Amino acid sequence: MNIILTTLNAKFIHTNLALRCLKAYAEPEYSPLLVEYTIKDPTFNIVADLYQKKPNIVGFSCYIWNIEETIKVIKTLKAIDPSIQIILGGPEVSYDTNVWLRQVKEIDYIIVGEGEHAFKELLNFLHGKQTLNDVPGVAYVQDDKFMLNPLPPKLDLRDSPSPFRFTEDLPNLSKRVVYIETSRGCPFSCQFCLSSIEVGVRYFNRDKVKEDIRFLMANGAKTIKFVDRTFNISRSYAMEMFQFLIDEHLPGVVFQFEITADIMRPEVIQFLNDNAPAGLFRFEIGVQSTNDLTNELVKRRQNFEKLQRTVTMVKSGGKIDQHLDLIAGLPEEDYQSFRNTFNEVFEMRPEELQLGFLKLLRGTGLRVEAEKYGYVYVDQAPYEIFSNNVLTFDDILRIKQVEDVLEKYWNAHRMDHTLEYLFAHIFETPFDFFQQFGTFWEERNWSKIGHQLEDLYTRLFSFLEGLEDISLPIIQSVMKLDYLSKQKFQPRKPWWKNDIVKEEQSSIYKQLEENPSIAGDEFVAFGLNERELYKQTFITPISICVDAYKDGIIKEKEGFLLTTFGKGETPHFSMIELKQPSKAVH
Repeated sequence: MNIILTTLNAKFIHTNLALRCLKAYAEPEYSPLLVEYTIKDPTFNIVADLYQKKPNIVGFSCYIWNIEETIKVIKTLKAIDPSIQIILGGPEVSYDTNVWLRQVKEIDYIIVGEGEHAFKELLNFLHGKQTLNDVPGVAYVQDDKFMLNPLPPKLDLRDSPSPFRFTEDLPNLSKRVVYIETSRGCPFSCQFCLSSIEVGVRYFNRDKVKEDIRFLMANGAKTIKFVDRTFNISRSYAMEMFQFLIDEHLPGVVFQFEITADIMRPEVIQFLNDNAPAGLFRFEIGVQSTNDLTNELVKRRQNFEKLQRTVTMVKSGGKIDQHLDLIAGLPEEDYQSFRNTFNEVFEMRPEELQLGFLKLLRGTGLRVEAEKYGYVYVDQAPYEIFSNNVLTFDDILRIKQVEDVLEKYWNAHRMDHTLEYLFAHIFETPFDFFQQFGTFWEERNWSKIGHQLEDLYTRLFSFLEGLEDISLPIIQSVMKLDYLSKQKFQPRKPWWKNDIVKEEQSSIYKQLEENPSIAGDEFVAFGLNERELYKQTFITPISICVDAYKDGIIKEKEGFLLTTFGKGETPHFSMIELKQPSKAVH
C-alpha cells in the first residue's frame, strides 16, 4: 500500500515533527511518504498533488490553525477517490472525536493522543495483519456506533528512533525551522493549555538527542526550536544541554526554548550570561497575566517577582533575546486589569511581546467551564473568545488595536528611541500609547494594507501631529535619528518632507570641504574626499543635541545632523551646530 503522511503548515519555513516521528516509528515495515503543504496553498492544488501520488492511505496532522483547510482537502480527496483511507491525528482531533467522526464522515480513523504506536498498529490492521479491536487509541464509527479503543501505555521515549535522518529533509534544513523535543508532558495544570492534560514529564535519551543535534547542524540546520513545554523543569538537565550547545554549536545556528522563568535559578542565568555566545539562544516565556486571582482561577502557579528577576537578569546579560506572551480574555481579567498586566510586563522591555487572545481549545478545563465565566465564542477553530463576564466585545476589539501596532512598532524594533521618548514624555503608560495609536490606525483602515518603513514613520507622525502640548520638532528629530540608523546607504527619499533648501545644503558641504572639524574629530578621521562626501553623507536639520542623544539624553539644540554611511555597521552621526543657546528637555 502507498502511505502518505501530510499536513498543512502555517508557513513553508515550518516543519511538522509529528509526521517524522510517525514515519520513524513505522519503519522499516512501512515507508510513509512525507508531504507538507501550507494553509495558503489552494485546496485543489493540494488534492491534485496528493491524488497524483496514488495513495491508499493518507494521514493528516491536525491543529487549530489548519483544521478547517484540512477538512476541505479531505472532503475533496475522498470525493475523487472514496477508496483512500483517511486517518487523522494531532491535538485538534484528539478530543471530541465522536463529534469529528460524525461531522466529517469522510474521516475513517482518528488516532487519539500520542500516535506513534497506534499509527503503526493501525497500518498493521489495514494490511490485514491484525484486527481493528487490537489497535490501541484509535476512534472510528462501526455500524453507526462510535468506537474508541483503549489508549496504549505511554511510550518509553528513551527507545524512540530518530525522526531527523530522512534524506528527503536534508536539502531544506537550512531554509526551515527544525523542531526537536527532548521531553514530553508538562508539570503544570494551566486550564487554558492542552499540555496540562498529560501528567508528568518523560525524557528522551540524552545521548541520542545530542547526536541528532550534531547531525542537524552538520547538515545545515540554522534554527532549531525545542518544543519541550518547560525546557528548564530539571535544572541539571537544562544545564547539561546548555553546556553541550555552547560547546558544540556551529556558527550561525540559533536555539529556541520555551522556559518557565520563575523557576530559573540566578546561577543558571549567570552561567549563560558568562558563557553563551550572543545570539545563540532565544527564550520564549509565557507570562499570560499578572493578575493573582486570574492565575489562581486557571491553576497557574507563577511568582511574578521571580519571573521579573529572571527576565531582567537575562536582559542585562545582553546575550539572549526574550519573547514574552500575554493572553487577553482569561477569567476575571477585565480591560483595566489587562492594561495593568501589559504595563507590568512591558516594563521589563522584552525584545518581543506577543499579545494573544484566549482560545477555548477542545479538551481544556476552561472550555469545560466556559459557561461559568460567561464566555461567548464560536465552536469553530481557532475557538477564540468574543467576550466574557468582565470583558466585552468592544474591549476585545480595542485590545486587538493594540496588538497590530505593537507588532509593527515594538516587536520589529524600527524606532525604539522614539517609542521610549513617547513613553517617558507624552503618554501615561506604554499601553496607553499603543491603544491610542492603535485606535487611530484602525480608524484609517491601515491594518488592511501593506507598509514600507517610510509609511510607518509618516503614519506615526500624523498621529502625533494631532496631539496637544508636545514638541513636534524634538519628536521629529528623534524619529529622524531612528530612521537613519536603519539605513545602510544615503536615503534617496526619506519619510519627512524636504526641510533643507539646496543653497543651504551646498553651503554646509562647502564648509565641510574647507573645514571638516565643524562636524567633530570622528568625522575628520574618516578623511572623506569630495566625491565620498557627497556620496556617503546626508544632511538634515535637527532640534536636539546629537552627542547627548548618543548618551540617552534628549537635549534641545538647533543645528544640522550629518549622517555618514559605510564607515561601520551602523551610520555615524555628528552635529553641525547653530550658534544659539540650548536647553535640556530632561
